[in-house]
Amino acid sequence: MTTGAVRLRSRWTTWVPPVAVLALALAWGRDLAGVAVALVGLCLIGAVLAAVHHAEVVAHRVGEPIGSLVLAVAVTVIEVGLIVTLMAGGGEKASTYARDTVFAAVMITCNGIVGLSLLVGALRNRVAVFNAEGSGGALATVCTLATMTLVVPAFTTGHSGGEFTGDQLAFAAVASLCLYALFVGVQTVRHRDYFLPVSADGTESDPDAHAPPPGDRETWWSVGLLLVALVAVVGNAKLVSPAIENGVDSAGLPTAVVGVVIALLVLLPETLAAVRAARRDRMQTSLNLAYGSAIASIGLTIPAIALASIWLQGPLVLGEDATHMVLLALTAVVSALTVVPGRATLLQGGVHLVLFAAFVFLSFSP
Repeated sequence: MTTGAVRLRSRWTTWVPPVAVLALALAWGRDLAGVAVALVGLCLIGAVLAAVHHAEVVAHRVGEPIGSLVLAVAVTVIEVGLIVTLMAGGGEKASTYARDTVFAAVMITCNGIVGLSLLVGALRNRVAVFNAEGSGGALATVCTLATMTLVVPAFTTGHSGGEFTGDQLAFAAVASLCLYALFVGVQTVRHRDYFLPVSADGTESDPDAHAPPPGDRETWWSVGLLLVALVAVVGNAKLVSPAIENGVDSAGLPTAVVGVVIALLVLLPETLAAVRAARRDRMQTSLNLAYGSAIASIGLTIPAIALASIWLQGPLVLGEDATHMVLLALTAVVSALTVVPGRATLLQGGVHLVLFAAFVFLSFSP
């Protein structure tokens, strides 16, 4: 292999995001054939892998736990734009799209990402070690936000059909935003040490000891390319969603499956980043990514949707059905039992993955 080819391959994370955005621009607003959908899908996968790389560069430069927030917030902000765009398009699914996407994000992060990370960490070291104080606080925030925004609307009497009244929605939006801001302040300033990686004996480890941090120029390049890659991820995910919808309709599956599939695609960068952190004995970073993504998904999405509902037509259904409430309650209990000891084995990872599998299965077969 020539030197130029090696150099090109080593810098694929630089040119893949612009190529993916170019594919997005060329395909936007067009009816895509099978080959075009496949090409967009390849661009989507490449953008996901590039996003993970650049997020890790930025995270290494700013250090933990701020680094864990970079990918979570960036993905969530663009995810909010995707939800608002699809809701603005109207249609039968518009009223429940925000609910389905947010709930899917919670189940993917709290069971899928956490379970897979624990499994990888336990396979490597027999026992995965993390900081119970930080993870416990993050989990409490997730449970509070999820219950307040996805469970309470099913029981309020001001409006039927799982909807909030205007005042209730405003309160939920403000409370969600305040909780998110409080969590970020605690994680990054007041109790930053609770969210730093710990070693196998439970002592704090140096998050930047494994390699010199990148320079300012490289960091800013990664910030820009990360944003470009995330735009490509969400935009190309939307382009392939009609093919997914057609496949779902042809198979006679529930329409909520589309939201689950799109959420899986959008959260793929965080999943890969969390698994990589677990493989490097940085389990706390994996949990920061998982729970931080869940908190951002609710704490930023609900206020944005509440604001957008001022001009969006149609109802906004947030209340979940009984099956999803049971899964959420079971996730909260199991997660608490996992987090409190500060140590987890293959068993905890397996339990979370079974819960995630149950969610996916029941989404396809309610």
